[in-house]
Amino acid sequence: MSQEAVVNKRIQGTQNRSKLRTTIQIAMLGAVATVLMMFEFPLPFIAPPFVQMDFSEIPVVVGTFAMGPLAGIIIELLKNLLHIVTHGTTTAGVGELSNFLIGCSFAVPAGLFYKRRKTAKNALIGMSVGTVTMAAVGCLSNAFVMFPLYSVAMGIPVDSFIAMGTKINPAINNMVTFVLLSMVPFNLIKGVMISGITMLSYKRLKVLLKGE
Repeated sequence: MSQEAVVNKRIQGTQNRSKLRTTIQIAMLGAVATVLMMFEFPLPFIAPPFVQMDFSEIPVVVGTFAMGPLAGIIIELLKNLLHIVTHGTTTAGVGELSNFLIGCSFAVPAGLFYKRRKTAKNALIGMSVGTVTMAAVGCLSNAFVMFPLYSVAMGIPVDSFIAMGTKINPAINNMVTFVLLSMVPFNLIKGVMISGITMLSYKRLKVLLKGE
């Protein structure tokens, strides 16, 4: 075997090990995210009880930082599929679809920014951008896609959602005020909490985050 063939074989072997490592990491982070998704809790002073907070985006953003935005999207998809398989769905899949879109709108911008330079500062800036993006995407998707879909799938009038919001904040009287005064603050708080926990864990995760 020539020296060139030996070098090529070693390169291919390294690439195969890297692909296997990436696949295992994606699977593990997807499983951790699925477990974290089980521990939901409401923010009753901000949103109605059916809107639940969880920390399942933390493994997603960690995976995005470590392996890139595409890996983050796969982890987010895997998380929601595993959740449906293991726990079923009470929203005809609409809740899981919303979770996927919202999660990607946070993790992908954060990952793209972090990819430019892998530092704690860029991680924080990226997640700040992701938080704002998540709030904006959540506002539009909930108003024009998710709530109408959920209304059809579950046979619940959209006005019922608005009424739940009115009980929390009397200024909520239509879908626009609902998403602006309830869903936007909810997603901003979620983004800040996820970002804070991720940053507190950054030093311990530094080797993984830098893909070393």
